[in-house]
Amino acid sequence: MRNIFLFVVSTMILVSAGAPSFGAADKTPVGVEMTTYYVGFLHQGPRWTPEQTPELEKLQQAHMDNIRRLGESGKLILAGPFSDDGELRGMFIFQVSSIEEARDLCETDPAVKAGRLRVELHPWFAPRGIRVERSAAGPKP
Repeated sequence: MRNIFLFVVSTMILVSAGAPSFGAADKTPVGVEMTTYYVGFLHQGPRWTPEQTPELEKLQQAHMDNIRRLGESGKLILAGPFSDDGELRGMFIFQVSSIEEARDLCETDPAVKAGRLRVELHPWFAPRGIRVERSAAGPKP
């Protein structure tokens, strides 16, 4: 019986030594500061069309201008399209104080206002400090 007890205790020590340590209250790795971001999935909206017209090109430019404005504000930290040409068109990641604020920012998007896109928002718990490196020359390869 003593051998079984020692085996169980030594196994517990080995397992716990190799596992990451988590905070009791929030189940986050100790030493990693976490925060809530808000992820907006951009779907084809009720007025989506694959055709390209001068009006849609203007709308796309206004959509891109809004993304730049939100990025410069520091509230939109990541945005981009999906490349598989499906119903899911792109994604926003916001660092704001509430889902309501993220929703309000999404509603400033001209493509959302026009019904070309619709947004589905979700809170996302991830390490604090997610950023995309920006430069005048564009993204680094």
